[in-house]
Amino acid sequence: MHSNLLKSEWVPLRVAALIALFILPSFFTACSGPSPSSARANAPQAVQVTVAPAQKQDLPIYLTGLGSIEAYYTVSVKSRVDGQLVDVKFKEGESVKKGALLAIIDPRPYQVQLDQAQAQLFKDQASLRDARLNYQRYKDLLQNSGAMSQQQVDTQRATVDQLDGTVRNDQALVENAKLNLVYCHITASVDGRIGLRLVDPGNIVHAADTNPMLVITELQPITGIFTLPEDQLPNVAQHMRKSTLQVDAYSRDDQTKLASGKLLTIDNQIDQTTGTGKLKAVFENKANELWPNQFVNIHLLLETQKNVTVVPSAAVQRGPQGTYVYVMKADKTVEVRPVTIPVTQGNLSEISSGVSPDELVITDGQDKLQQGSHVEPHVQGENRNAQSATANPNAPNVSPSANPAQAQHGRRGNTSGSNQNRGTASQ
Repeated sequence: MHSNLLKSEWVPLRVAALIALFILPSFFTACSGPSPSSARANAPQAVQVTVAPAQKQDLPIYLTGLGSIEAYYTVSVKSRVDGQLVDVKFKEGESVKKGALLAIIDPRPYQVQLDQAQAQLFKDQASLRDARLNYQRYKDLLQNSGAMSQQQVDTQRATVDQLDGTVRNDQALVENAKLNLVYCHITASVDGRIGLRLVDPGNIVHAADTNPMLVITELQPITGIFTLPEDQLPNVAQHMRKSTLQVDAYSRDDQTKLASGKLLTIDNQIDQTTGTGKLKAVFENKANELWPNQFVNIHLLLETQKNVTVVPSAAVQRGPQGTYVYVMKADKTVEVRPVTIPVTQGNLSEISSGVSPDELVITDGQDKLQQGSHVEPHVQGENRNAQSATANPNAPNVSPSANPAQAQHGRRGNTSGSNQNRGTASQ
């Protein structure tokens, strides 16, 4: 019974100890105040963003169109006489000069015709001389003794005129025979490159043949035909009157610059089915970068905006109130700035008001920002350069802005597929 009494006395003590064990830690925690982790959770978080500086530079304005290359001259060489092709003096793919001998057609039949024409001419010339002598005798007899009638004199004069006409016809036949002999020797009519041979030696060719014997294309210079929307043609014509416009030809993927030339002319009509006009450019093509029927992207340099403020196009945002950008201030907070964008060219946008040169604008992460947001900036291109340096520690450190013109061409090429006629849409 004594043991049971002891057990009943220990039960309230155990319950009191358990209550104290749970209550005291909570009491001390409440008295000690908020923890550092909860304080950090309540503090404003900095948003990771990418920034780029607004720059003062020249901004070239390009119009881009799809086009194809055409030979400056294309000559389909055909025979002008009938005969057997006895000799070929050219090699396929050879470059020839104007007047170079290309092929020979058997000249012997035409030499025979020339000999016959010359013999007939000699015969008729003799008859003409005899008729003129007789005419002179008849005139003398009529004037001196009257032994010849006026009718006989007139008849003899008509005979002289007829024979004179016959001699002239014979002379024309001789010249025609000589010309046929010249046509037996086929020569190049332009400077250019010969394609594949279409007729082999030994075949009979005719002047009426549909297919040519060979084709000569002039590749230096060479032309490019491209199209632009009809709304842009008046602007192009206006700039053409001021100066010669530069044209660049790019590869099919719009990444590689092939050649530079100049705009030659605008077509005299607009295609109603597409609403575009054709333009013709000419390239010197000294290294034969361009070939006939080659597909190219044509970049027409319309003008160059001098010393303007530009920012990456990714920084420009659009809302109900118009266009704006986020500008990072010195305290790493952002400010919303309304801006005016007169021209967007490739990955660059001109800023006429709202941003000053060297100010930092946000180019990535704008969806998490609002007026006064704290940001943690990363300079545009910094991560890519760091990765390149890690991959190749021995590579030289090249600034991304060392060649603005090349960078501009690269950016322009990446966006031409989605927006063919950029450069004037926002003008």
